[in-house]
Amino acid sequence: MNTDIHDDTLGPKDLILAARVQMGEGMVAADIERLEALLGEGFSLTHMTGYVQPKAEWLDEIRGGSMRYHSIRRRSSSVDVDGARAVVITRDIVDATIWGSRANWRLQMTTSLSRQHGSWVPTRSVATTW
Repeated sequence: MNTDIHDDTLGPKDLILAARVQMGEGMVAADIERLEALLGEGFSLTHMTGYVQPKAEWLDEIRGGSMRYHSIRRRSSSVDVDGARAVVITRDIVDATIWGSRANWRLQMTTSLSRQHGSWVPTRSVATTW
């Protein structure tokens, strides 16, 4: 899939999914600059433990290596669009080392996005198991 979130040939659902794919690619690459640019200012990640982590703290964990994403293998995805808001639900196998423990997690990521300045911007993600 083309993951350019500015590609004018893509429809809204493809652009929204592309934003979520770019988020995953940034996580695996530990590309903090890319994630900073992609994620909304007030972005938060709710971990499967229920902990709601602010964007800056999460990016610091990735930067410092205490959260290392090795791969994300997509199993399914769905996109729901309602005007300038959207929700992407993906089911992924995530190979990650979190605070020293490496495992493959079956994660469902529910990511909310909003249309801002012509782009779809992730504003919140919630991770649960499936």
